[in-house]
Amino acid sequence: MSARRIAQVVLDVPLGQHFDFLFAEAAEPVPGSLVVVPFGRGKRVGLVIALSEDSPVPPAKLRTIFRVIDDIAPLEPAQMQLLAFCAAYYQAPLGEVAFASLPPPLKRVTRRAIKPKAVAAPRPIPPMGRRHELHAEQLEALTNVAATFGRFAVTLLHGVTGSGKTEVYLRLIEEALARGRQALMLVPEIGLTPQLESRVRERFPGVPLVLAHSHLADGERLMAWLAGREGRARIVLGTRLAVLAPLPELGLVIVDEENDPSYKQQEGMRYSARDIAVLRAERAGVPIVLGTATPSLESLANARRGRYALARLDRRAVAESGLPAVRMIDTRNARPEHGLSEPLLAALATRLERHEQSLLFVNRRGYSPVLYCRSCAWHSTCARCSANLVLHLKRGELRCHHCGHREDVPSHCPGCGSADLAPVGHGTQRLEEALVAALPGARVVRVDRDSMRRKGALEDVMAKVDAGEIDILVGTQMLAKGHDYPRLTLVGVVNSDSSLFSADFRAAERLFSQLVQVAGRSGRGATRGEVLIQTDFPDHPLYHAVAAHDFDAFAATLLQEREQAHFPPYAHIALLRAESLVEGEAMRFLRAAASSAGSIGGEVEVFDPVPAALARRAGHERAQLMVRASRRPALQRLLAAWRPQLEALAQRSVRWVLDVDPLDV
Repeated sequence: MSARRIAQVVLDVPLGQHFDFLFAEAAEPVPGSLVVVPFGRGKRVGLVIALSEDSPVPPAKLRTIFRVIDDIAPLEPAQMQLLAFCAAYYQAPLGEVAFASLPPPLKRVTRRAIKPKAVAAPRPIPPMGRRHELHAEQLEALTNVAATFGRFAVTLLHGVTGSGKTEVYLRLIEEALARGRQALMLVPEIGLTPQLESRVRERFPGVPLVLAHSHLADGERLMAWLAGREGRARIVLGTRLAVLAPLPELGLVIVDEENDPSYKQQEGMRYSARDIAVLRAERAGVPIVLGTATPSLESLANARRGRYALARLDRRAVAESGLPAVRMIDTRNARPEHGLSEPLLAALATRLERHEQSLLFVNRRGYSPVLYCRSCAWHSTCARCSANLVLHLKRGELRCHHCGHREDVPSHCPGCGSADLAPVGHGTQRLEEALVAALPGARVVRVDRDSMRRKGALEDVMAKVDAGEIDILVGTQMLAKGHDYPRLTLVGVVNSDSSLFSADFRAAERLFSQLVQVAGRSGRGATRGEVLIQTDFPDHPLYHAVAAHDFDAFAATLLQEREQAHFPPYAHIALLRAESLVEGEAMRFLRAAASSAGSIGGEVEVFDPVPAALARRAGHERAQLMVRASRRPALQRLLAAWRPQLEALAQRSVRWVLDVDPLDV
């Protein structure tokens, strides 16, 4: 066998290994090549990671690559290195990581050949769209970040809602384009892309821009990926998956709403797009801006340690608007009816009289959380999960928001046969109906993942809001961030108390951020806004901090609590999550895993396994154990040594995954 005729190939399979294949001299791949290989009784697309002169597999058992896919140029070494780092850090198989970064058509054995397009030299940026005048804080932030072009630097742009962060982003993109570089901008939610896309296109008419998110058709994703890789796209705007897009002329990275939990992938390789974005900027030697009204405690700690520069925007861009007035409605006295208290209804009626718009925010979908029997206290639960079935009245069904199970709404109680069934709680659909009944003539529109399933539905609603054709928006977190409603002067918040006493150590941070974001939708025009929060705990420190717009004091308290409890950002943690259809099997696996981790030693604490917060999902028993270290390298050393032992311990009946830097514990 002549030298260098073995290709090491990774596949899109949950196995932490590569596979060796022979190749013909006439079609020699290189690291980064996509190839079609035999696997089992079929064929798969693989990625070549290295060439070798020998293999531990006996020559007679080595199979030969069918063909090298030659209509796609091999992945660049920098891209391969990024994927390898992600696989090692997040303890995921390199094949899964690599193929998660590719558009779906490239994973198919058979597809239409891609015709290469000529790559034009970057054109000078065209006459720009209309700029907004910068106030002093914006100008200072812009100047400081612009001074870092051409080298790696992280700037945490901490700006109150409505302070003009987006205008700073656009000016920085303008600078990157002027230098002949590409700009990558990440947003946390797909729902935020249409409005932002419109604004970016308006500012940069004629500049090639592509979107990158999971709701695009396969062909659209492929074309966007190719345009970015070939340098034809100068601006890439996308959600977390865009962070792995190949951009050979990257000059600037922006992560908007950097604290948003949507940047953390919760399936497959559980990566943080924000953290990978910082890594990409470092490796490319370019500046990165992390923008938000409520910085994550990890980013805030990095700024306080001097690792990140801090730029602040403490005033709103529209000088007359000011931050909204926030007050609590004590629902122990003003008891809500159908989820709405009298003071909130009165405030909504006042806005209708003034022809102003309102937003009612609730962090739940559906008609109500649960269907309840007044006779025997039966309530609708999912037989496959440790969760309630949610009532969706218009569809006439009960639905589990965890496993997707659906069933018809019963006419009588399954427990006692009583017909006295009633909804308990207040989802978006139920609040929509209550508003229509209480405020006849009001134009009410519900915005949640159920009502906005149709492509373009959210854009249509936003257009109607801008045109003044909607009086009251009722919605979930889809409405809480990013959108600009100049005529909206009132925000009402329903059902926020449930997060005050969560076992999750990040719950208070998330609730504060969510309330600040949704409050920030109010009063962004010339009329000052108002925010009314219905709560049984009006004196809670979190609500006081929201009312005072005092992020700094609240964050200082949370940081002190985290340091005392030895939680991030003062420690580094990973979770081993396991699930099984066999009762007790997940816990048995985790107990053996804990013993195995303890035998490795090092500076890492290994905790006892416990049931997951949702202990049962889709019929699977779910449990987890946590490992914690003061230093990141110590945790990584343990995980690297532990993972092969976990693969040896696992049974077919148990599915497991390592979640590094988890958001929920």
